[in-house]
Amino acid sequence: MADRRGKGDRLPTRQQILEFIRGSEVPVGKREIARAFGIKGAERIPLKAMLKELEQAGEVDRGRHRRMARPGSLPEVSVLDVLGPDADGELLAAPATGEGAAPRIFLLPDRMAKPALAKGDRVLARLRRLDAESYEAKVIRRLPAVPARIVGVFERAADGSGRIRPAGKRARSEFRVASANAVGARPGEIVLAQALPGRQLGLPQARIVERLGHHAGPRSASLLSIYEHDIPNVFDGEAEALASAAEPVGLSGRTDLRRLPLVTIDGEDARDFDDAVHAAPDEDPKNPGGFVLTVAIADVAHYVRPGDALDRAAYWRGNSVYFPDRVVPMLPEALSNGLCSLKPEEDRGCLAVRMVIDAEGKKLRHRFTRALMRSSARLTYNQVQAAADGQPDETAAPLVESAIKPLYGAFRALLAARHKRGTLDLDLPERRVVLNAAGEVTSVATRVRHDSHRLIEEFMIAANVAAAETLERARQPCMYRVHDQPDAAKVEALRDFVATLGLVLARGQVIRPKMFTRLLEQASASPFTEMVHELVLRSQSQAVYSPVNLGHFGLALARYCHFTSPIRRYSDLLVHRALITGCRLGDGGLPPGAGDGFEALGQHISTTERRAAAAERDAVDRFIAGFLARRLGEILPGRVTGVTRFGLFIRLDETGADGLVPINSLPDDFYDHDESRHCLVGRRWGAVYRLGERAMARIIQAEPITGGLVLELVEGAREGAVNEGPAMKKPGTTKKPSNLKVKNRHPRQAKKPRRHGPL
Repeated sequence: MADRRGKGDRLPTRQQILEFIRGSEVPVGKREIARAFGIKGAERIPLKAMLKELEQAGEVDRGRHRRMARPGSLPEVSVLDVLGPDADGELLAAPATGEGAAPRIFLLPDRMAKPALAKGDRVLARLRRLDAESYEAKVIRRLPAVPARIVGVFERAADGSGRIRPAGKRARSEFRVASANAVGARPGEIVLAQALPGRQLGLPQARIVERLGHHAGPRSASLLSIYEHDIPNVFDGEAEALASAAEPVGLSGRTDLRRLPLVTIDGEDARDFDDAVHAAPDEDPKNPGGFVLTVAIADVAHYVRPGDALDRAAYWRGNSVYFPDRVVPMLPEALSNGLCSLKPEEDRGCLAVRMVIDAEGKKLRHRFTRALMRSSARLTYNQVQAAADGQPDETAAPLVESAIKPLYGAFRALLAARHKRGTLDLDLPERRVVLNAAGEVTSVATRVRHDSHRLIEEFMIAANVAAAETLERARQPCMYRVHDQPDAAKVEALRDFVATLGLVLARGQVIRPKMFTRLLEQASASPFTEMVHELVLRSQSQAVYSPVNLGHFGLALARYCHFTSPIRRYSDLLVHRALITGCRLGDGGLPPGAGDGFEALGQHISTTERRAAAAERDAVDRFIAGFLARRLGEILPGRVTGVTRFGLFIRLDETGADGLVPINSLPDDFYDHDESRHCLVGRRWGAVYRLGERAMARIIQAEPITGGLVLELVEGAREGAVNEGPAMKKPGTTKKPSNLKVKNRHPRQAKKPRRHGPL
């Protein structure tokens, strides 16, 4: 500092000391101040008095270890909560205290963190001030997670105090709520609460911050999931205003595709229509049997510009979330169900790709354009399949020759190319919860999968590949959808297990999707089809978003990205922007340097995707648990889908719900968990409970709040019976059920062995 004092000079002024403290990147103590101004010996006494006056006047704060900083400054070492990356890919954090207006804290990348830091993590970090409003933080270590938010049901205990029963299946404790912290909550209400610090004896304490309605309401299952998984479900005023003020696009600068008979094909319960398709035989004599495919996708990038309120809202959501009774959209309804929904006979802006394929489904060339389109019809999968099978309804009949037959012709060509590549085709049933007008569950059905579903999938895959290829050629950042090869150890464990079923998973120096496809073909003729599909899925790596191309193992593709759903996936919006920039298609492209933040962006949207999947799954579990709670004691058929140290999981055939059979409800024995063989083995009586076996199970408990289901194995029962047939008896007192293997059964009843209970 230029005015620093030398020997024999007077003490620095208050202003000079303030400038030094405020200019320091970290809090400073009296020793650093004295050294900076050359103050020694007895001169430190008036310096101490001056610092005390500054503190009393509120011009500096004295923090830990008596170190001083500008008012509102954070300690040099602080506990931070990770907020996640911002729209530029910078990882942000906030003080864990949550008090006052939080400054912007940028977390430096920690390459050693496994897994990577994500929203909700808590860290200890060293801070360095960047300016008056922001800090840079270097992580020292990750701290154990703290349940800052609690979502659950408020109840009254016998002593009159409040209790919160958490909605999460893994919650280990209720929370106590003092009267002053209950904010008028009534028993049975869903509440959002905050855990309070402290280590009092007894239950942990919490403070209710929001009341969300009674848990018995028909919409409570999805509401619990929304708040439990912290899914943003309200748009701010600025985002809503932008969406409401949006206007339809015109033809200027766009290709006119309104005469092309594009159609949308979705499920009956689809809530948005962002893709349309068309196919026609290629008239080029050099391409006999080939087709011209057009895939048109809603031009979301026209309305959602980088950095605006709509973009920020879409970024934090990452994707839309779909529940049986509602959808939490990535974009406000004015766009998602309005100007970006490809409704029949309405002009809509789109990004379209025209692809030419040969008779074997090989893509010969493609071109992207920004266009204006008009959907000819909104069709459903069932409608299209019925029309292809010769039973069109009034809507589909006029389109059979002009649209539907050419689509199926192109689909057969694409399917041939798919088989030649050797993709991994997993056929796992998907549950669909059927609700009545009051929002109550009437049944749980398995979604039927037609060729019409696969047709749309193949068209979308072709468009996604074309987008990735175009971005690579244009040298634009690409948010790839990557699916890495499965872990070799998992594959070996799968190979060993299926060998016990008489099935063979081929060996090879390089793991290829065809290896798993051949295994699935073998299993199709056995009673273990569904189980093998499930195990193959578990052996695979998780697909994620990344700017680094690792290829897509499951689809056997060298490059792949998501282009076809920008209404409901932020990744697709990024791809649209990159295409607009790379193909010079007008405004709304990627800003310069945007690719630098793609790595953090990929991590963020991969996390929001997992969050959405978990919320959707938990909501379905809650709806089904509420449905089965009315059928306690009923016996239903199922199959063992999981074997753990603490019991068996059985998937009920009717609903697809997974219920736990606790190990302490099995016949008295000491059970060893054989992880490699996926079974529990009784030490004394030799009973073996194996993955994939059929079983009859009684519904013992169904909890709509958590979605949990507890079952009990039953022998000699018929489906639909209530409390019929004995539960599994102690060994030696009844015949073992025929579906469970028994070996080395001991004839005597010795002293009752110790049992494993739930751990």
